[in-house]
Amino acid sequence: MDEEDRPRRKGDLASQLAGEVLDTYSRAELDARIALLKQEIERVIAHRERASAHRAAAEALFRSSPPDGTPR
Repeated sequence: MDEEDRPRRKGDLASQLAGEVLDTYSRAELDARIALLKQEIERVIAHRERASAHRAAAEALFRSSPPDGTPR
């Protein structure tokens, strides 16, 4: 089973963040947290796009015809 196909454990950091009580945070702390989370979302999106491009390139490589032009 590939690493990305494995289910994530329920105690991962994103789940912990989602369940955290926010009552003790000030407005400034919440704003800083939002900014940090937005940066993390952008990083994850960029990684996902790179992974998709890598996978598409690999699939295209294995689907391509051999140099002599005969189908596989």
